[in-house]
Amino acid sequence: MEFIKEEHTLFNLTAEDLMISSEKVAHVQMNNPLEHALLILVKSGYSAVPVLDSKYRFKGIIGKGMILNEILGIERFETENLSTTIVEDAMRTDIPCLEKSADFFTCLKALIDHSFVCIVDQEHYFDGIVTRRAVLKHMNQYFYVNKDIFKLN
Repeated sequence: MEFIKEEHTLFNLTAEDLMISSEKVAHVQMNNPLEHALLILVKSGYSAVPVLDSKYRFKGIIGKGMILNEILGIERFETENLSTTIVEDAMRTDIPCLEKSADFFTCLKALIDHSFVCIVDQEHYFDGIVTRRAVLKHMNQYFYVNKDIFKLN
């Protein structure tokens, strides 16, 4: 991801310019056991990852908190549920998605309540993610380059 050095850069950026491609994004599939999803989350260091079906279409997200809710019993952690419960039973599906053509400000708005937003095509095939970090990085660069306009030190 390279900064584009031209005037009004933010107005010209799209989700495609900001996204991390699907090949570089950790993900799990709907039929994976929660044990596998937890392993991916812990090894990657992420708190949530996209969930895809067998054809690589986006279906939702799974996070550490969702997994913990599935294994939390009344008096103990029911860790046996990690191998018997599948991701589809614990994931969230009410997650906003954008297409590659989404403008910078649409990405920014979607990231207010989420640390990343998934980018999909018209058939919901997973293309990648745009992270809050990527958007903030471009905003920071924009304000730095234009600090005279904004009277910033």
